[in-house]
Amino acid sequence: MRNKSLTGTFIALLLMTGAAAASAQEVTPAEKERALQYLESTKRNVLEATKDLSEEQWNFKPAPDRWSVAQVMEHIAAAEDFLRDFTKEKVMLGPAGEHGRDIKKTDEAVLTMVPDRTHKAQAPEPLVPSNRFGSPEGSVKHFAESRSATEDFLRNTTGLRDHVTDSPLGKLDGYEFVLFIAAHSERHTKQINEVKADPNFPKK
Repeated sequence: MRNKSLTGTFIALLLMTGAAAASAQEVTPAEKERALQYLESTKRNVLEATKDLSEEQWNFKPAPDRWSVAQVMEHIAAAEDFLRDFTKEKVMLGPAGEHGRDIKKTDEAVLTMVPDRTHKAQAPEPLVPSNRFGSPEGSVKHFAESRSATEDFLRNTTGLRDHVTDSPLGKLDGYEFVLFIAAHSERHTKQINEVKADPNFPKK
């Protein structure tokens, strides 16, 4: 009788372990490739939008309360570091997500809502431009190097779905924060292009 009881307990533990493993989904190769492609395409778009600008073009502000291209570029570069470090140090040490969390829906929310410029947001104080990289070209260089570090983080990190942390979009896991990083640069590339589309933007 005792053996039967122990066997039943062991099977129950196995089932519980299986359930826990199933709830912590690993990022699939297709998901990882999708994120890498998004990181690459958004990097290209940032570099293209800031290519061959004159000093006057870099520093033109459409209005006193709006950022120049140089300021936006610095913000993009600083945010890359900030968000990746936050993912490593906070998200990956956070609690597990709720069982049955709709990760596909949340992934898509990040991809659609973060780049949406119809909803404006105030930059947090640590990410307000302060010429921390010395020049617009320094910001571009730092961004390219930081994006490579983000791509390496995505390639080499396991358990990106295992932990979640609060965000403006609700609870996001590590993979979704990587998507957030790319989406953030897409959002601000749009901002750069808005500045360049201003009728008073210098010709050169």
